[in-house]
Amino acid sequence: MTLSKYKQKRNFKETTEPVAGKPETGKHIFVVQRHHASRLHYDFRLEVDGVLKSWAVPKGPSMNPADKRLAMEVEDHPYDYKDFEGTIPAGNYGAGTVYIWDKGTFELMNPDGKSFDKEALRELKSGDLKIVMKGKKLKGEFALVKMKGKEDNAWLLIKHKDKYAVDEYNSEDYTPERVKAQGEKEKAAAKVAKKKSVAVVRSADAKKNTKEKSSPATPASAKKAARPAKKSAIKKVYKPMLTTLVREAFDGDNWLFETKWDGYRAIASVEKNKATLYSRNEKSFNKDYPPIVAAVEKISHNVVLDGEVIVLDNKGHADFQSLQNYKTTGKGKLIYAVFDLLHLDGHELQQLPLLERKSLLKDLVASLDDPAIRFSTHVLKKGTAFFEKARKQQWEGIIAKKADSIYEEGRRGLSWLKIKILNEQEALICGYTAPRGSRKKIGALVLGIYENKKLKYIGHCGGGLNEALITELYDRLQPLITKTSPFSEKVTTNMPVTWVKPSLVCQVKFQEWTGDGHLRQPIFLGLREDKPAKEVRPEKAKNLTMATTIEKERTLTLNSKKVPLTNQSKIYWPDEKISKGELIDYYLAAAQYILPHLKDRPLSLHRFPNGIKGPSFYQKDLDLEHAPAWIKSVPLLADSTGKEVDYLVCNNEATLAYMVNLGCIEINPWLSRLSSLDKPDFMVLDLDPENIDFKYVVETALHIKDLLDSFKMTSFCKTSGSTGLHIYVPTGAKYPYDATRLFAEYIARHVNEELPKSTSVVRAKSARNKKVYIDFLQNSRGQTVASPYSVRPKPGATVSMPLDWKEVNEKLKISDFNIHNSLERINEKGDLWHDIKSVKNDLRKVIREIESNTGA
Repeated sequence: MTLSKYKQKRNFKETTEPVAGKPETGKHIFVVQRHHASRLHYDFRLEVDGVLKSWAVPKGPSMNPADKRLAMEVEDHPYDYKDFEGTIPAGNYGAGTVYIWDKGTFELMNPDGKSFDKEALRELKSGDLKIVMKGKKLKGEFALVKMKGKEDNAWLLIKHKDKYAVDEYNSEDYTPERVKAQGEKEKAAAKVAKKKSVAVVRSADAKKNTKEKSSPATPASAKKAARPAKKSAIKKVYKPMLTTLVREAFDGDNWLFETKWDGYRAIASVEKNKATLYSRNEKSFNKDYPPIVAAVEKISHNVVLDGEVIVLDNKGHADFQSLQNYKTTGKGKLIYAVFDLLHLDGHELQQLPLLERKSLLKDLVASLDDPAIRFSTHVLKKGTAFFEKARKQQWEGIIAKKADSIYEEGRRGLSWLKIKILNEQEALICGYTAPRGSRKKIGALVLGIYENKKLKYIGHCGGGLNEALITELYDRLQPLITKTSPFSEKVTTNMPVTWVKPSLVCQVKFQEWTGDGHLRQPIFLGLREDKPAKEVRPEKAKNLTMATTIEKERTLTLNSKKVPLTNQSKIYWPDEKISKGELIDYYLAAAQYILPHLKDRPLSLHRFPNGIKGPSFYQKDLDLEHAPAWIKSVPLLADSTGKEVDYLVCNNEATLAYMVNLGCIEINPWLSRLSSLDKPDFMVLDLDPENIDFKYVVETALHIKDLLDSFKMTSFCKTSGSTGLHIYVPTGAKYPYDATRLFAEYIARHVNEELPKSTSVVRAKSARNKKVYIDFLQNSRGQTVASPYSVRPKPGATVSMPLDWKEVNEKLKISDFNIHNSLERINEKGDLWHDIKSVKNDLRKVIREIESNTGA
């Protein structure tokens, strides 16, 4: 078979499947793709002679030699298909969703020392190909054997008996939506434990082995390189993965949704039937909740569990106040609701996908069969309906988790989200007021939180305090009494205050936040023994679009156009773990503010296909052959080559998403529009520091503003998002680039004369070392400047942020504005540059004034 048959079957204007691909030298790759077409099946592909030889395996490959899997040979696929994941549109050949199930390299089991491809082709022609696979899931020796007397394309995929073979193995074990019901608990427990333990050992070992480089030598050396990793001891402390608060519920194909339990987060570490139960701040819960400790100690494996200690009321709802009372009364239905498994019998599981960890955990809890330990169930995809159920049943909220997410200890990222129904907040007890009326000892608690490392007063709380609670709190607060207030601000109360050191954390529910940042009608729920005091901060919900990247591949309908978005999970900022999908979500959320600054302007594309640490390139000439028909472009002659270049023009969300999907982290428009390409809307000065403190950039910017103010010219300032500042002076598209550049040069040289020690107007880096370079050369036809609200390919995912001139001071930092907080700032302050288009400075009048003053 050849690629011609592959190409005949596909319409590449509608599908994103690759057309071709040139193999890399070195090892030969294999890939197994899970394909949801008319029927679910697995596509098994081996690189041979420059293409991917391909088979459709209905039940998927098996690690059990007893399973002889039917494999139907199909057309050869191009080499680049090894990376393909996404949705093939309806009406096309193979329509459905494809994602990579396993990937790795393979070798011939009996190499003849000659050409790999010739020997592989010979074995395929003979109908008996024997290989050694080195994947994440498929490892060891396999055979592809052509069936005699059957269709010409019918083969069997068979696992050989070797050290990787298992007695039971099902490819569907790795997709819990297909996990089979287990039958009778006692009989199933041993069977499941065996199967799942083997599967997880293989997965955990494979993840470590794939990080190691193995030599492309003989099958014997391959086996040696793929030797299972040594078992790991249980760590002393595991830091819980944390959630991020978002504003609303959502649906998502790659998400699962759980109950948000109202209790204490707890890690249970069990080794040789001895358990340690501890909180987020490593406080032991062993003496507080002995029934849970006794229950987990019955687990016959060495494990580490993550969950929530709760007390259920008579309606089956978690009740935090009942949990508070449990330690003194011992009353209530005490439960450990577990939702994650971090360690199993010498294997760290954090790198396994969440659904695999939960599948193992579910079987573990079932085999334990103890009512004190409950598996925290979930629903797939339908978060909106689950949230409505939670609202009707008056839960605290729900948790949304990416189904394929790894466990990131101690990190609060965007893979685990929480959506609250009730307003609750942790707070620090900073004092208490004197009682009034019949109340004794305590009138109300004075509450605070940390904001920017500074303790802030958020109100006082008297609701929810009964006599027993007041006595307990009073006794706990006496050793913490201090003479001075812990707040730097003055706090006004109706009654005298006794101040205490802010070390006790409590939880309150409340109606809303007031305009001055106080809690309205707070009610005390209990003390939080599991939360460190220094981590008590206000929780502000993120926009949903910033928090959820729902699929690896997705297609959005924007401006009535279908926009396919690829590789959404690809990491663009490795240190910050920010994905391509999150970048696109930011731009779409900020589109209404960005697009007015892009409208009808030619754009230069600066593409980072592999993120900020990968290679990048500039592209002015748009590839119209492969661009959608609805993309707007403009042909212009390039000054450097004299050739016609097709520039992209971005006037809507669809084009913005398309452009960012190409890898354009930053947006770089011209200073002029199509209606007057030779007359820019602005004069721009780019302040670029070279090995000098940022305070000198601020100083330079303020000198420039003073000079412009003296000419009664209105100017605007923004951070570059990189290292400096950009100053824009609107000119109304009335003057040619030569005039605006000469005026910019005048301003630059004048300020340079005022600040000769800290500024430079010379472009050469050697001449501007330890100085702020005032760049006026950007004022030329075809030059670009990062757009307002553009993300920059810099550490921290910084954003080029419009500023109020009052913000240009010694406190200003480039890092203050990034992809995570910029939308919140815009929501609070609005678009500070919304009226920049309406400002039209009279440049001719200013030039005449300068000439008059200088006698020119």
